[in-house]
Amino acid sequence: MRIRLAVAVAAIAAMLSGCAGWGGGPGGGGPNSINVLMVNNPQMIDLQRLTEANFTKATGINVNFTVLPENDVRDKISQEFSSQAGQYDVASLSNFEIPIYAKSKWIAPLDDYTTADTQFNQADILPSMTQSLTADDGKLYGEPFYGESSFLMYRKDVFDQAGLTMPENPTWQQVADLAAQVDNKQPGMRGICLRGQPGWGQIFAPLTTVVNTFGGTWFEKDWTPKVDAPEFTAATKFYVDLVRAHGENGAPQAGFTECLNNLVQGNVAMWYDATSAAGSLEADSSPVKGKIGYVAAPVDKTKSSGWLYAWSWSIQQASEKKDNAWKFISWASSRQYEELVGQQVGWSSVPAGKRASTYKNPQYLAQAEAFAAPTEKAISGADPRNPGVQPRPAIGIQFVDIPEFTDLGTQVSQYVSSAIAGQMSVDEALERGQRLAEDVAERYQSRQEG
Repeated sequence: MRIRLAVAVAAIAAMLSGCAGWGGGPGGGGPNSINVLMVNNPQMIDLQRLTEANFTKATGINVNFTVLPENDVRDKISQEFSSQAGQYDVASLSNFEIPIYAKSKWIAPLDDYTTADTQFNQADILPSMTQSLTADDGKLYGEPFYGESSFLMYRKDVFDQAGLTMPENPTWQQVADLAAQVDNKQPGMRGICLRGQPGWGQIFAPLTTVVNTFGGTWFEKDWTPKVDAPEFTAATKFYVDLVRAHGENGAPQAGFTECLNNLVQGNVAMWYDATSAAGSLEADSSPVKGKIGYVAAPVDKTKSSGWLYAWSWSIQQASEKKDNAWKFISWASSRQYEELVGQQVGWSSVPAGKRASTYKNPQYLAQAEAFAAPTEKAISGADPRNPGVQPRPAIGIQFVDIPEFTDLGTQVSQYVSSAIAGQMSVDEALERGQRLAEDVAERYQSRQEG
């Protein structure tokens, strides 16, 4: 999952105190207005700027935005939606939160709206996205604004000079062999960049996909914890050994941003991470534009292994303006909105990764030709309910979709990052992780027994 840089709420309020809709609370009410609480990512800011002149002009519905950094918006959405005060009608949630919020009845099902609103064309939404936003009750609770999977990026020119060929569907062992062969082929260039920064959404975004394809899992179907099992251990040792032997400098502190910078600056020859990175790599200002190849996420025992993530829209169950809230969601996640962004902001800024039609749009493909096809293939091939070799107790590829995973994944990630730094062994890291997972498992197993 791509982690954006957080900006202090106080600083935003100070800088943007004159801008309506930013900061702490929703704007004025009224029957023809809705309140939207969303993350401050660039695509969301584009949406805010385009809303009044387009959506409001067409519908008469005023939209009051509250826009906050990622960590802050997650906290505020959790507080607001758990209280069910109905102050906010729509919020930006990821496919991690949506099934959890649906189970708690904090958000409203959208099936009746998608059935009635044929212009929205739910069938155009990539099936893996729809599946990831569908709760255990079989109902749809979110619509994606933009999405991503993961793939392997590599320097085509460096591989050509070294006489190396990258397979279209590489195994992890092939990647490790290539990393060894290309390591230091150019001065100061390491073989591969892999996240080592602690965080359930940092190191464990890529690492859990490696665990899945090596045959491991955090929990089996009956909640038996498997963090120190042979498969989980083998995957983690492989990952740690690879990044220690041929990875980037400062690996224990390297997250998405650091790896992106390493590839752009020519410090690494390969990088396994989010498909959303390609837009930056192929930007006109990028020194590696046109030099990067994109292939499927590496595998071992599974046919595919890419993760799945989406910033999406949901309606608060307590909202009294659900119909207007849907009209906003239908517009913001529509094919027509993508075309609006392409024309007024630029095709590289289109919130892609959610609709099949995006990958048939010649104007978008002209900008995204290098990575559009592998991105669509990665997202379409992701299976959030069956990402490994065994049944799982909860949906999720790079995460386990339970509230406790944020704490569990973060704590275990600190141990694995320490192993990358050489401060403890992988066995010790996962033994500690297993004890933490056992505590989580005990709660869920007792609920099943009850």
